Amino acid sequence: MDFLKSAVASAIAKGPPFPYTFGDKVDLDPSIWALYNGTRREDGSNCSIFSFDITANRSALPLARNALKKLRTLRHPGVIKVLDTVESDSYIYIATERLVPLRWHVKRKSLSPETTKWGLYSIGRTIKFINDEASSIHGSLKVASIFTSESGEWKLGGFEVLSNVKDDDAVIYTYGSLVPDSGRYTPPELARSGWDAIKRSPHSAVDSFGFGLLVFEVFNGSYSGTDQAGQTKNIPPSMHSSYKRLANANPKARLSVGHFLDQGLRSGSFFDTPLIKLTDGVENLGVKTESEREEFLDDLGQLSDDFPEDFFKMKVLPELLKSVEFGGGGPKAFAVVMKISAKLSNDDFDTRVTPVLIRLFGNPDRANRVCLLDNLPLMIDRLSQKVVNDKIFPQIVTGFTDIAPVVREQTLKSVLTLINKLSDRTINGELLRYLAKTANDEQPGIRTNTTICLGKIAKNLGPSSRVKVLLAAFSRSLRDPFVHARNAALLALAVTGEYFSDEDCATRVLPAICPLLVDKEKQIRDQAAKTIEVYFQKVRKAAAAMPDSALPPESTSPGVPRMSTPQPGQQGQSGQPASSSASWAGWAISSFTNKLSAAAGDIESSNGAAASAPSATANKRQVPTVVPASSSASTLHRQALKSPPLGSASAPLSRTSSSGGFGGESFFPDPEVVDDDGDAWGDMDDGTGEADDFFGDANDTPTSPQTNSLSSSTTLPSKKSSAAPAVPFDDSSEPDFAGWLAAQAQKKSGGLGGKGLPKGLSKASTTAAAPAKKPLPVAVFKPKTQPVAAKKLDMKPKQTDEDDGWGDGW
Repeated sequence: MDFLKSAVASAIAKGPPFPYTFGDKVDLDPSIWALYNGTRREDGSNCSIFSFDITANRSALPLARNALKKLRTLRHPGVIKVLDTVESDSYIYIATERLVPLRWHVKRKSLSPETTKWGLYSIGRTIKFINDEASSIHGSLKVASIFTSESGEWKLGGFEVLSNVKDDDAVIYTYGSLVPDSGRYTPPELARSGWDAIKRSPHSAVDSFGFGLLVFEVFNGSYSGTDQAGQTKNIPPSMHSSYKRLANANPKARLSVGHFLDQGLRSGSFFDTPLIKLTDGVENLGVKTESEREEFLDDLGQLSDDFPEDFFKMKVLPELLKSVEFGGGGPKAFAVVMKISAKLSNDDFDTRVTPVLIRLFGNPDRANRVCLLDNLPLMIDRLSQKVVNDKIFPQIVTGFTDIAPVVREQTLKSVLTLINKLSDRTINGELLRYLAKTANDEQPGIRTNTTICLGKIAKNLGPSSRVKVLLAAFSRSLRDPFVHARNAALLALAVTGEYFSDEDCATRVLPAICPLLVDKEKQIRDQAAKTIEVYFQKVRKAAAAMPDSALPPESTSPGVPRMSTPQPGQQGQSGQPASSSASWAGWAISSFTNKLSAAAGDIESSNGAAASAPSATANKRQVPTVVPASSSASTLHRQALKSPPLGSASAPLSRTSSSGGFGGESFFPDPEVVDDDGDAWGDMDDGTGEADDFFGDANDTPTSPQTNSLSSSTTLPSKKSSAAPAVPFDDSSEPDFAGWLAAQAQKKSGGLGGKGLPKGLSKASTTAAAPAKKPLPVAVFKPKTQPVAAKKLDMKPKQTDEDDGWGDGW
């Protein structure tokens, strides 16, 4: 092979220029030609090269020259297309379109019956043209003389003895017997009387007999001799009678190829097939009338999947694309385009279909746009991401604002197909802007589909904008008057819960869904309950994983116990479990007193001594004061400042509580009636006295760190005991803070509403304040009038408005 290529190259170098490059040699039946695959040097396009070596086969030179001459002059769609020829003293080269011997397909039996009929019809038309219009005889019609092009069409070659019957010196009479393998295919009359017998019979008789043998060979795979002529094995039944007349031994009784075609084209006959009709009509599809085009496309749509792929790719597809783009082929033509495109390779699709698709998406015709969007799922996998994102999507988005609702809806549906081919920037920018418009469309169906679309593409949205977009869109749809829009929003929320944080679920999603639990439509109510259950489960799971409290642990002085928070099921002094409401109230009041304790602290003086108001030392000398259960927070705090410490000699403790003192009898004596804000709590007594006891015990907690919690071993005074006598402050250790308060209250009686001292620090008052429901005596501590001999602190308060409301903020 290498030697042959070098010989060919050297021969070309010595002869005229030949702008083609030889490739691999192609196997052929016995022939005077050698066939090579080749390429055109100018553009690299494929071609085939027939080569004849004159020096090696000079006796067949007249046949080679006759073939060269006929191929140059005979022009027909069914004849091999010649690109270029070169003849020298040593060789003849004929460059043609890329060809494949039909023998290859026959041996592999790769031809379907419909494709075989279509090929025979094409060769039959070519033979008819040669016999009738050209008044010639092919003389060598067989499988070896036929090739298939890149489009799958059958092309006729083998023109070595093609002759005009009007030429007395025609090559066929002299050299007909020199054609390789001519003995098997020679008609009986020529085998008996020689090639001059052609003149005594109709000139079409030779080609009719050869065409009959061709029919037998392509359906059976081989032909061995004249004894098989006329046999109907594997030949379609509808073709039997006509085929037998082609292979008749009597040349005058043979049916001409032209008549064979006419019989085959009759309605319901063997050549009356959609594929053959397509072949006849595809080239002039653009000039057909609308009715003719509709009929043609209907037949085209009936084609099965066994059509010749190459022919549709090379011939039918370009014509259909032209019809769709310029000739008004419409959806039917485009449906056939998609059917053919499914058989193309990715490279062929990019080369032949993609450029046309880009132009079609730019076409403003609405019918074309809807057709393209309907078929988008069939082509999207064949389009590159760059083409979709940069060239097709910018054309598609014009449909979002089209005045035709059907265009807007189809454009919206196409988002699900396009989403995987779009960049993140396009999705979170341009696409979301257009979806925001369709979410407010006047058509309820478009609004509903927008909600569904957002639910399906949620995973493609950017994390920074996903939650904001979905919450806004779904919340709006939940209020949509269209029932299906609300249902779509609920379904979308049910499947997108993973994208919302626990806080969003609890504070934004669930409140938006709850109104639909009482929707007028049962369908919506049922779906709302299902969706809420999804979010409830998520919120419950998140709550179970949360810590009991996010507050930092409060620091306490070493050895100083803290007041514990009553827990559900905790027993009071009576030994009975506290109620759930009491437990909640106990928790609330305990937190309140804890805050008071946290606010109390030591103020560092200039000399380093600690001064507090009230200090721990002062609290040790206070006597407990009982306040009513309905006392306000400010009163509780003020009375706590002048209560004696637990364990004082003047405060007898007669009872021991092991439960912390909540829910049992109060250890403070009953106070006197004071002007207080008790009505702000309301009547908490439920008839059992538990409320009074609960809030009274909890609120009477002192504010100093030492009295902020109760030891389990503390003995509590009986509620029935009398008020303990007042214990004066020790002048040698603490300032007269209560006396200072009384003096300030007298000076600024207007700042406290004209009541003199702050609430809880005055004597028994007989003012016109609303009396409590059950007036009770209050033990008031009278400050000593003796001056403090020890150190004195400047306790003069700043002249601000804060003193007027001291304690009222609690």
